[in-house]
This record gives sequence, C-alpha cells and structure tokens, in this order.
Amino acid sequence: MQKANIQLETLTCPSCLQKIEGAVGGLKGIDKDSLKVMFNASRVKVNFNDEEISIEKIEKAIQDLGYEVKKSRVKAA
Repeated sequence: MQKANIQLETLTCPSCLQKIEGAVGGLKGIDKDSLKVMFNASRVKVNFNDEEISIEKIEKAIQDLGYEVKKSRVKAA
C-alpha cells in the first residue's frame, strides 16, 4: 500500500469535493475507507494499492473532472 497526498488547485464549491470523492473512490485499487478530500486545504489524501493503480491514474481521474493537480507526494503506508 502507498499513501498519496495530492495538492489541488483551490476548490470552490462543496460539490467539487463530492465529484472528486466519487471519481477517485470508484477506481480499482483505492482504499475507500482512507479517502479524504479536504475542501479547505484543497487536498486529497488516499491509500492505494500500487500493484493495481498508479498515482498518475489517480491524478488523471481528478484532471479529467477539470481540476488541476499541483503536486503529489507518495510514500509507503
């Protein structure tokens, strides 16, 4: 398992949070219980199985919704 901390552009509405949670939570290899989208910090924290999904795929799912990923940090969970 890997732990990702993804910094996004400033989130402007609570529905953004729900869209991101839905998109990331629906990916294979995501630990849904660990998924936290922090509205005020514009940040996503999530644990994922790096044998099933890469950080790039998680970032792409967020970017496909129209949100800019500023930077990501990944470390062993």
